[in-house]
Amino acid sequence: MTRKTEHKASPKAPRGRITIEREYKAIVQDVWDLWTTKKGFESWWGPEGFSSKVLKLDLRPKGELRYAMTAVAPAQIEFMKRAGMPLTLEARIVYTEVVALKRLAYTHLADFIPGIEPYDIATSVEFHSSGHSVRMVITLDRMHNDEWTQRTRMGWESQLGKLATILGGAEGAGGAIAND
Repeated sequence: MTRKTEHKASPKAPRGRITIEREYKAIVQDVWDLWTTKKGFESWWGPEGFSSKVLKLDLRPKGELRYAMTAVAPAQIEFMKRAGMPLTLEARIVYTEVVALKRLAYTHLADFIPGIEPYDIATSVEFHSSGHSVRMVITLDRMHNDEWTQRTRMGWESQLGKLATILGGAEGAGGAIAND
C-alpha cells in the first residue's frame, strides 16, 4: 500500500522587508492606545470584513497578544472558504520591544497558510509625534511569496484605513509603501 504524505513548503530564504508610513492628525497617546489596549486593538485590527477579539494582552517584551480574527462580511467569508481556511483564525504576537509612545516590535506567527510551514514575521511600529500629528512607520518581513506579500499589503492598507476612521478620518499625507 502506498501512502501519500503531505509536504509543506517552508520559507527558508531571506524575504526582504516592507515599510508602510502613515500620518494621522492625532495625539500620540490616542494612536498608542489603539495599538496597546484591548478595546483599541479590537476597534481596528484586521482588514475590512473581519473583526478581531483579544484573547490575551501582555504588553511587555516576551509578552503575548493572542487574538481571534473572524471573517464577517460575505466576500471575506467566501474568500476564506475558497482558500481552505477557517472563518476564524487565532493568532499570536510576541512582543520583542515596548517603548511607550515611541516603538513596538513583535513577531507574528504566520501559521494560517495552507501548505506552508509556520514562520515568524518580524514587525516594528515607530510613532513619531509632532504636536497634533503622528507619523507611524511600520516595517515588516515580506511573506514567503509575492502573492502572500501582496495580500499582506492589501490587509495593512485596509486596516490602516480603519485606524484612520477611528482617529476621525484624519489620515494625512504619507501612505507610502516601500520594499527592501
